Amino acid sequence: MSGESAGSTTTRCQIDINENGWFSWRLTANNGRVIALGARTFPDEKECRAAFAALCEQAAVLTGGVQHAAESNGWIWRLRGPDGQVSAVSARAYERHSTCQAAYERFRVLLQGLGTADTVPWGDSS
Repeated sequence: MSGESAGSTTTRCQIDINENGWFSWRLTANNGRVIALGARTFPDEKECRAAFAALCEQAAVLTGGVQHAAESNGWIWRLRGPDGQVSAVSARAYERHSTCQAAYERFRVLLQGLGTADTVPWGDSS
């Protein structure tokens, strides 16, 4: 399904399964670049999908921001859910704070658009 109703024709959420059999999500752009990753894992795919959909619906009231990446010499962003736990993270570290901040703000707008869309643009797992 395309994400046309969300304002981005091919943005999609993909569900992945890790080596322990737990599920997480990743949001990808039309060029295949990963925009954001789910910071939590779930025991089943249905719960993972529900968590992403809830994140989209609550996007306007979620908190987060940019911080220096401990594991690299760059900047990352994190988005916290209503419970205060980190729910989404940047897919990569950014060299400049301003670039990371802009990516964070674009993600927030995209997430809010997905929250007002009729459906979540699910993609195939890979």
